[in-house]
Amino acid sequence: MTKTILMIGRGNDKYKRFILGVKAMEYIMMENSTCKMKIVSNMNYDLQNKIYNLNLEENIEFIGFTLVPEIHFKNASLHIFPSISESFGLVLSETKIYGIPNILVGLDYVQISKGGTLIIYDDSPELIAKESIKIMNDEKYRKFLGKEARISMKKFNNQILDHKWVNLILSIYNGDIFYSKLKSQEKKINESELIKSLEIQIKLLRKRDNNFYNISINDFKNFNNLYKFQKK
Repeated sequence: MTKTILMIGRGNDKYKRFILGVKAMEYIMMENSTCKMKIVSNMNYDLQNKIYNLNLEENIEFIGFTLVPEIHFKNASLHIFPSISESFGLVLSETKIYGIPNILVGLDYVQISKGGTLIIYDDSPELIAKESIKIMNDEKYRKFLGKEARISMKKFNNQILDHKWVNLILSIYNGDIFYSKLKSQEKKINESELIKSLEIQIKLLRKRDNNFYNISINDFKNFNNLYKFQKK
């Protein structure tokens, strides 16, 4: 029920892009001055300077690194996750389990990106702020997203995951035939969905780096083509 926004992780990692969340707070405060942001991360002086330059030192607090970030989950209404690169996203899964809505920036290829999340396909602090304000100002909408977040995590049952790991380890130990059999039993991912997601990521890549302005999906089909996009 509080107006607390979280950002969690390695704030000094450029790929986590906490700066987008900090910049978004400038716009959020214009619409809802009761909002507060907690950054659960070690102190980052570049971020700290940006906070001071935007006069947000009363609205954004560095919590510092902790092994038990969940103590901050119970009083949070939103988690902004502007990371540009993730494999699974443990912070994302933890906040979703606690029923906290998430805002992602283009991160639709991660397995747990759906359910209780909003995905923005633009690295824009204004758009992040706009969606944040919708969530923070609408209790019913916020609770709906929180419920969807928790439901979406139920498919990651510990017993199911444990069973999959055991089968995977045994199949590798027993050889290629067993591994191929295990692989054939897994649910296939829809190819058209994969291509659509890849096309979206390519559009974002073009926006983020001019070196990739002429890149296309055909370049990913033939990895040798990617060498021509190497930075000098």
